[in-house]
Amino acid sequence: MSTGRKMHLVAYLMAGPSASYPSTWRHPAAPLHDLFEPARWEHLARVMEHARFDACFFADSLGIPDLYKGRYDDYIGRGGQLSLIDPVTLLPLMARVTTRLGLGVTLSTSFTPAYLLARYVSSLDLLSKGRAAWNVVTTGRDFEAQNCGLAGLPPKDQRYDMADEVLEACDRLWNGWDADALVLDKAGGVFADPEKIHYAHYNGRYVSTRGPLPGPRSPQVRPVILQAGSSPRGRAFAARWAEMIFCSPPTRQDALAYRNDISARMAAIGRAPDECAVLPSVTVVVGETEAIAREKAGYLESLVDPELVLAASSWSVVADLSTIDDPDALDTAGSNQGVQGHRDRMMQVAQEKGISFAEAVRRPRALWAGTPAMIADMMEDWFKAGACDGFILPPTVSPTTFEEFGRMVVPELQRRGLFRVDYAGATLRENLRNAG
Repeated sequence: MSTGRKMHLVAYLMAGPSASYPSTWRHPAAPLHDLFEPARWEHLARVMEHARFDACFFADSLGIPDLYKGRYDDYIGRGGQLSLIDPVTLLPLMARVTTRLGLGVTLSTSFTPAYLLARYVSSLDLLSKGRAAWNVVTTGRDFEAQNCGLAGLPPKDQRYDMADEVLEACDRLWNGWDADALVLDKAGGVFADPEKIHYAHYNGRYVSTRGPLPGPRSPQVRPVILQAGSSPRGRAFAARWAEMIFCSPPTRQDALAYRNDISARMAAIGRAPDECAVLPSVTVVVGETEAIAREKAGYLESLVDPELVLAASSWSVVADLSTIDDPDALDTAGSNQGVQGHRDRMMQVAQEKGISFAEAVRRPRALWAGTPAMIADMMEDWFKAGACDGFILPPTVSPTTFEEFGRMVVPELQRRGLFRVDYAGATLRENLRNAG
């Protein structure tokens, strides 16, 4: 068995009926009766920890997209990926039934004060004993800004400047309590040592906070930072802060180019590239035989609602694709909005498949379908080529995707020496730095 570099695995979750592959809530194996039951999310956490995933994280959106045809009818009516519950409420449930699985939440730096963000994530790190991750987003859609009391989004570069200041302020707050500030001396009557608790006194251009936080230093101090920067400014932010990067390049070549760019940016600011795991997103369908896997993938494709694909793609590229089929019109339509990674992926898919942009936005994400060995072959190929440090796995049908992947693909990766047999550390950061 190989004792070399091992890959990381992170699950992409939504607090709703489906994730990034459209219409999967219609699958006969997709449970809907337990969407609001704690047991659903607790079971999912146990499944992922049993499979030795590094972490899971909840993607999130602050509202219901209404970009397609100027209304939300198709997106919500046809079952797009939604957060029916605030994920902040689900992660403590998942922490309670696990001991090693990392737990990530998506929170925007554009609308919430740094003090509240620092407190949310530090509290999760305390409750989970050092397993919290924060998927830092700046938010790219006006409707989300409007839901938070703003007329629209600040300019793109300003959103990242704000995010830099939010992270700097959070760092001050997270370090406000010394490691031994909490005394808990009943006999001496000393609960905490005030000399070891410090104000933050952070004052930036956009962000200010006085501090200190009311709670003690968490096990990781700074929870693990997950990010998905794709624009030049977003990549610069990721190179500075991220310890895990979520990206969605459609080909190994695109993934390799992205990872090389991030590594170069990190080196330029004095960070070692191995301090950050670059994790492309791939959607897998596993079968006992190739024919079974192809049949399962074909069935999933048969459920796809074309109108939902366009509604979801409109959300992705921030343009009404009922009226636009030319990528050159996106900047005008999206104005200050948009997430560069989604647009890049659409263009890369069009180039790879030799199809038009209009055709690319009408296709759901590609599926990696095959036997456990075939899936492991594809993952090993990307990993050993240096295109990634592991993968982010969205489900098609949850929890079935993770149950099957854990039973069939994980043992194959372990047999090849590509994935941990057990966790090496107690905190998420320890397991990212030592993959076992």
